[in-house]
Amino acid sequence: MRRGDDRGNRVRAAGIVLAGGRSSRMGRSKAWLDWRGTPLLAHVVATVGGVVEPVVVVGAPGQDLPVTGAETVADPVAGRGPLQGIATGLAAVAGRADAAFVASVDLPLLHPAYVRRVLDLLGDHDVLLPVVHGHHQPLAAAYRVGLAATVADLLTAGRSRPPDLFATVDVRRVEAAELLADPALAAADPALRSLVNVNTPDEYATVVGET
Repeated sequence: MRRGDDRGNRVRAAGIVLAGGRSSRMGRSKAWLDWRGTPLLAHVVATVGGVVEPVVVVGAPGQDLPVTGAETVADPVAGRGPLQGIATGLAAVAGRADAAFVASVDLPLLHPAYVRRVLDLLGDHDVLLPVVHGHHQPLAAAYRVGLAATVADLLTAGRSRPPDLFATVDVRRVEAAELLADPALAAADPALRSLVNVNTPDEYATVVGET
């Protein structure tokens, strides 16, 4: 699906949902957490898929994942963290998209308006990286698909953290005020709760109790 950037250009955009983490603090697979009667992974895929297509789910080798209707690919190497998942996802959508919105599976409050805004701000940059709630948000960000080879080279060199990528490519960082300059996002998600992730049973219970 084509999304506009901040100068009105059009880019083909895909979605990537990373589901291959160990969920060690949660104690069980976050992909299978119940969210209003559906697995959390299916909910996040549906949210992203309402804005862009295709959507690709990246899992760990041999991981049991709920059926979502999205394409599923497995990381070639387990335990390398999110940068490996990003590389796998970008390679999977190569030739079908110019950019991809990358989301982790643990964003139950992700809103379509947030996905649209992040992609619209990417412009000609390699990465659109939100800096919100006091943190960089690499797993709710937009990436150029052409970065797949760069990320693979970093992984081969033993550099497996998102900041390793950001140090070598053109990154546009945006804060909450710039994201919320979009009236649609400001109306739909003024507190940017799209970026609330659930890493522990207590965090999950809190978010469930608030919705």
